[in-house]
Amino acid sequence: AGMSYWCQMYFQNSATLSGVRVQWVFGLYCVVTFAIFVFVALSMATSCFSPYMYLLMQTNHVLERIWGLVPLIILTFLSWPSMGLLYAMAELESPLVTLKCVGHQWYWEYEYSDFGLVSYNSYMVPEEDLKLGEPRMLTVDKSVVLPFSVWCRVLTTSFDVIHSWAVPALGVKSDAVPGRLSESSVKIETPGVFWGQCSEICGALHSFMPIRVEVVSCEIFGK
Repeated sequence: AGMSYWCQMYFQNSATLSGVRVQWVFGLYCVVTFAIFVFVALSMATSCFSPYMYLLMQTNHVLERIWGLVPLIILTFLSWPSMGLLYAMAELESPLVTLKCVGHQWYWEYEYSDFGLVSYNSYMVPEEDLKLGEPRMLTVDKSVVLPFSVWCRVLTTSFDVIHSWAVPALGVKSDAVPGRLSESSVKIETPGVFWGQCSEICGALHSFMPIRVEVVSCEIFGK
């Protein structure tokens, strides 16, 4: 099951290739950022304790060109992975399943337009109605059901204020804006149950809009 745990320090285990790529890009950026921090710290320490280095940095025009060119090269290098990731998560031309998520204050409405018009609301189960083993503030009365190993289009919009449909294990975080239709694509590689929440502060009951995604085989999904 995809959910966060107490004292968890890193991402959830990803169930999609795009989620794995997000984690890889994040790790790459952390390594580059740490290397830049170490270089700047060493440069500052050298300048403070060596007056000759300070004078060299003040009068050397070659160094000025280098520290203007190197950041440009680093930014260009970092842009390639993120651009490829955006392309991989771009709009789908022919998805097999389309899920529309509509945010309300404070619950989610789901629509499947590929099978007639299947629509239902998903509410959080109150704490006093939970059964043994059901997570608090994450359990809902009706879950999202999606097939695995199938490209799915996720459309998000809102009925009232800005919400955000976010399921970390699927690598999806899509803002639901009134009057606008946002699109994400997912191909879930493993069956299971994955949880998420509205990640946009949408009002007093913002924390009571959980998301539960149940991923099943195509045969079960067709039933």
